[in-house]
Amino acid sequence: MYDLGTATLHRIVDVDPFALPLDFLFPGARLEDLRHAHSVLMPHHVDFANGHVLLGIQSFLLRTANLNILIDSCVGEHKARTRRTEWHERSATGYIDRLAAAGVAPHEIDIVLCTHLHADHVGWNTRLESGRWVPTFPRARYLIGRSELQHWQAEEALAAVRPNHGSFADSILPVIEAGQCETVDDGFELAANLAIIALPGHSPGQVGVSLACGSRRPVLFCGDAIHSPVQVYQPDWTTAFCFDRDEAVRQRGALLARSADTGALLVPSHIRHAYGMHIDRRGAAWKPVFV
Repeated sequence: MYDLGTATLHRIVDVDPFALPLDFLFPGARLEDLRHAHSVLMPHHVDFANGHVLLGIQSFLLRTANLNILIDSCVGEHKARTRRTEWHERSATGYIDRLAAAGVAPHEIDIVLCTHLHADHVGWNTRLESGRWVPTFPRARYLIGRSELQHWQAEEALAAVRPNHGSFADSILPVIEAGQCETVDDGFELAANLAIIALPGHSPGQVGVSLACGSRRPVLFCGDAIHSPVQVYQPDWTTAFCFDRDEAVRQRGALLARSADTGALLVPSHIRHAYGMHIDRRGAAWKPVFV
């Protein structure tokens, strides 16, 4: 648990580590360009021996005085993900047990915020019950960026083969049909001092959350606007999965500069062995400081 003063933050891990070849995740990237950061990125963020970037797939549970907010819901169980074997038809993963260990049962989640609708961010939105997908969190409002939802609805209608591992059908549509989905835009307030921020680029309508913590530094939950601390050193590296690469670079640069200028804590979705990171400015470059 990490104490934010006005709230507490918990990491609920689903898959860790999730290792991807550097040049697969970041096309054209070279391991040599990270050697100067070896001591910071090893052993949790880059496996230099094998050329892998190491990610965590996890939820962040934000507990305020009045709300239990789950930010992203990972891969899930029993989902058909044939193109990604480590996600395919998982079972007995212990995710719900880890949520309980943080002090919250599924029916106690008030809000599920989907920063975007990629398959590794929405899987636990639903669970399989008597052959049907039903919302895992029966009392929650599921918040999704308006343009993000519109994009994937259009993709579903047009695509001959279901995109995004088929996750819209098993992890989004059942929530909509249950009447628990709510679309949000930039500036939407979840509660006092807790607001949606627009972070398009990695996906068309990705959103994050800004938390003002009284006298403490603000917290920015930034989804996949930053995939890895690797991108603190190489902010122009975009992933193979980014929708608009130029916008992704712009958003990432703005987040890094904001943290360096204000001391804001950045909380990327896939950061490992940390709750987040502050950014130190080093001349024209940046360095992550993990917390």
